[in-house]
Amino acid sequence: MKSELARLVAKHGGEPRCVPAVVERPELSAEVVSRLIDELGERRHHAVIFMTGVAVSLLFELAERIGRRSELVEGLRGLTTACRGPKPAAALRGFSVPPSLTAGAPYTGAEMLDTLGGVDLSGKRIVLFHYGERSETLAETLLARHAELEELWLYRWQLPDDTGELENLVVDLVAGRIDALAVTCQIQFRHLYQIAERIALRGDLVRTLNEAVVVGAVGPTTSAIMEAHGVRAAVRPEHPKMGPLVITLMRHLAERGALAGAAPYPPFTH
Repeated sequence: MKSELARLVAKHGGEPRCVPAVVERPELSAEVVSRLIDELGERRHHAVIFMTGVAVSLLFELAERIGRRSELVEGLRGLTTACRGPKPAAALRGFSVPPSLTAGAPYTGAEMLDTLGGVDLSGKRIVLFHYGERSETLAETLLARHAELEELWLYRWQLPDDTGELENLVVDLVAGRIDALAVTCQIQFRHLYQIAERIALRGDLVRTLNEAVVVGAVGPTTSAIMEAHGVRAAVRPEHPKMGPLVITLMRHLAERGALAGAAPYPPFTH
């Protein structure tokens, strides 16, 4: 959502610079989707867990492509569907499948586990649609609760083929040409850190982010990954969403005087 993010930054007085840090590459085949739809129709699964709205959309796109969308809808309606937050829940509703369970804010794996706390999973077949990489804590906890877990990916997160812009960003951050860094997903920061290692600027990057750049993390998972790599996020919005992140970050910059002539920011309303 780089265009939306850039518009928000510009609207609130900043000069946006969007750098691609991750690409989503398709993973699931039509054959696997067809087999899953067969199993859903045969009631061989107890629950399906969706971690992202993108996963929901891609699943239905594949089902539409093989002419089995209506069967997918019927199969999902016949079991428990659990969503990690409002985005996958809204996506399911958009395809006429009311979600059974929806995790609350801040929409991490921990909240997903809390939501599933009252569900007997022992010996039950559960399908978990991961996001771009494995949700380790969620998957391992479900296995520890003796669920028969099938883990599927509709897409994987990878570095862009051309990392030149990321390399330039690391150099510009270290050189003091960037005032703030907004990170909307933990994999973005991990890739930034990886590139800094590759060009021998890891230590300089960590020091700069802690001492000279205002760093905003969209939520607790992203913030925790940063801390694990030695970087403290100065800004973390109350609501783990892109809009609150930008407004909180820009307010912080205005209070520091980093935005020339910036007007005082009103409280963010959700």
